[in-house]
Amino acid sequence: MLQSSRWQQIFLFMSILEAVFILFLLILVSGFVSAAELALASSRKIKLQVMAKEGDARALDVLNMQEHPGSFITVVQIGLNAVAVLGGIIGEAAVRPFLSNLLAGTGLQTAASVLAFMFVTSVFILFADLMPKRFAMINPERVAVRAVRPVMLLIFVLKPLIFLFDGMANLIFKSLKISTVRSDGLTSEDIYAVVDAGAQAGVLKQQEHYLIENIFDMQERTVTSTMSAREYLVYVDKGDDNETVLKKMDETPHSKILVCNGGLEKVIGYIESHTFLTHYLKEPNINLTDRRVLRKALFIPDTLSLYEVLETFKNAGEDFAVIINEYALVVGVITLKDVMSIVMGDLVATEEEPQIIRRNETSWLIDGATPLEDVMRALDIAAFPHSENYETLSGFMMYSLRKIPKKTDFVVFDKYKFEIIDTDNLKIDQLLVSLHQDVIEKKE
Repeated sequence: MLQSSRWQQIFLFMSILEAVFILFLLILVSGFVSAAELALASSRKIKLQVMAKEGDARALDVLNMQEHPGSFITVVQIGLNAVAVLGGIIGEAAVRPFLSNLLAGTGLQTAASVLAFMFVTSVFILFADLMPKRFAMINPERVAVRAVRPVMLLIFVLKPLIFLFDGMANLIFKSLKISTVRSDGLTSEDIYAVVDAGAQAGVLKQQEHYLIENIFDMQERTVTSTMSAREYLVYVDKGDDNETVLKKMDETPHSKILVCNGGLEKVIGYIESHTFLTHYLKEPNINLTDRRVLRKALFIPDTLSLYEVLETFKNAGEDFAVIINEYALVVGVITLKDVMSIVMGDLVATEEEPQIIRRNETSWLIDGATPLEDVMRALDIAAFPHSENYETLSGFMMYSLRKIPKKTDFVVFDKYKFEIIDTDNLKIDQLLVSLHQDVIEKKE
């Protein structure tokens, strides 16, 4: 009798070992499928394309699977559900007798099934789901290219089942008019998010982040936000004597001066200071209309973006342009240096004073002609209201006040108070921008 009991214990031990081995295999299969599911679904298309260009054919397989995920999803669900069912059956059958014998003298044999279920479930959650998925999240592309070929083999083996389930799913989606094609269109917001994430992670330096943001801003900013406005233009008439020309050259910091015929609306070209002075020293009576000094002006509309202006300069081989509006009136001029100053910022030296001056931690002096994009960046403002109606801080004030502005007028927006402290006739010259008192009190 004792020998029979011993043999029963041996057979029980052997059956437990077999069950543990089978459970181990099921956990490996489930872990692989879980990791493959997350990695193939979350791999970044851009990174996979780079890997494919470097010669990794498996990256192309991953991209193709992402474009047509139906078969892959079906294989994953078949694998996970089949393994879960088998694991529950085998695990409970193997662990319950062992726990029943272990608890025989305690009167808790009835709890063996519950404990067996909890044990098997915990093992599968930890080793077959959580750990593989967390591992796949660390580097999804690397896991995806290693898992894609075995998944393709499973798709081939289970093709009849996949055809059945995938066909039924597609039929239901079509009846509901839901597209089954994955869309991976890249938007400007996606690029901004990647750049910001790179800056926060330290991959991009602050100056690199600044340059990339400015390059994208070129498509959004119009030429009027960067030009030298009409009121600041210095020009000469073709009939002016050379002494007048020299005097105006001395008054302006710019190297290029417009040449007109009776007013600013009749621009015939422009002269460059160094070219004119070189010829003037050799020939004091040289005329402004002389082809050696007068250059043909490039005219562009005021609706162009800075990116389009840059392309125009490139195609025309020029670095200076006169800007006109829809009524053919001159509204300003722009140079290649003006455009590049938007991209390079402080790296491009300009003669003008800075438009934004920080006085202290809570206030700024800002020129009224400052473009909104520069104000938004300096003050960390996401957007101005109805910004399609104006381009500068002065425009924002006039739009908000709904009247001709005067000194001491102010507007409270976001967490700031925008107060006019200087005007030039009807033009807003300078504003004092300060944090709202409530914000200052919260900081303190």
